[in-house]
Amino acid sequence: MRQGFFGIAAVSVALLATLTACGDDTAASGGGGAEVGVILPDSKTSARWETADRKYLQQAFDDAGVKADIQNAQGDKTSFQTIADQMITNGVSVLMITNLDSGTGKAVIQKAKAQGVTVIDYDRLTLGGGAPYYVSFDNVKVGELMGSGLAKCLSDKKADKPVVAYLNGGPTDNNATLFKNGYDGALKPKFDSGEFVKGPDQAVPEWDNTKAGTIFEQMLTGTPNLGGVVAANDGLANAAIAVLKKQKLNGQIPVTGQDATVQGLQNVLAGDQCLTVYKAIEQEAAAGAALAISLVKGEKGQTNTTVDDPEAGSKVPAVLLEPKAIFKNNVHEVVADGFVDKNELCAGEFAQLCADNGVR
Repeated sequence: MRQGFFGIAAVSVALLATLTACGDDTAASGGGGAEVGVILPDSKTSARWETADRKYLQQAFDDAGVKADIQNAQGDKTSFQTIADQMITNGVSVLMITNLDSGTGKAVIQKAKAQGVTVIDYDRLTLGGGAPYYVSFDNVKVGELMGSGLAKCLSDKKADKPVVAYLNGGPTDNNATLFKNGYDGALKPKFDSGEFVKGPDQAVPEWDNTKAGTIFEQMLTGTPNLGGVVAANDGLANAAIAVLKKQKLNGQIPVTGQDATVQGLQNVLAGDQCLTVYKAIEQEAAAGAALAISLVKGEKGQTNTTVDDPEAGSKVPAVLLEPKAIFKNNVHEVVADGFVDKNELCAGEFAQLCADNGVR
């Protein structure tokens, strides 16, 4: 079940507006302590967690007058658990987490439940964790956009039976599985028909960009006739592009990505990356904050669908937002939305590329 992005965003914004009116009373009830704890995963695998999620979540809580403690585990599972313990001890009533893996996330959720703290899985579902709420994008759709986008780019190049490699996300991240389900499903008809050939298919541990470069270099060496690459985010895409640049193959072999990072958008403008997928993090943060604020107030959280937790064999109430494919000709939409700064995106050599592609 999917609903339009703007409709969901409107629900989130409206709920925040309603809750803001009661913000002072809510904040006062916390006795000076944070009422909501947020644990972000890292700042290495994607710039989004610190440049977008933190900023927009803090802004949403501040606007509603709700005190929030937002911390980043920096990829450390022990630190993740320690931060969660501290937040629970300090009296938060809602904990919003982006897990590092489902095992760590599950342990935190169980501790929180035992203390009467409600948990929201933010962006990543904790498999078997039993969190009562989940806020994210339709991640299968993200993958579908990557797969269909790569097919378009290969068709535009009139590639003859191109070999397509998969550079998948971290094997312990359920989102990586959903992304792969999406792009694999979108490309399967091309493989079945013989129009495309399925090539190397490998996960990148912990979404590590350095490891991605090594893995992709091995892929390219072992598959010299490589025609296209599904890279599961912009960081992995850039790692592959760096390898292609060494071989003077950048721009010749289409590469996908997602997250609409400045680097990813620059690679798209330069023609080195086929597309990225834009996930309006401000709207995801607004939806997550609105849900957390309603729970702080003792209200039932509003959701718009459910998602399957295959490990628990259950359906989790969820808020899912719609992603959007970004090619060279619509990079300007991401800038117009305020997600990236034009001056940063269009600096130096990218000034003319921005101008040529309507980025204002």
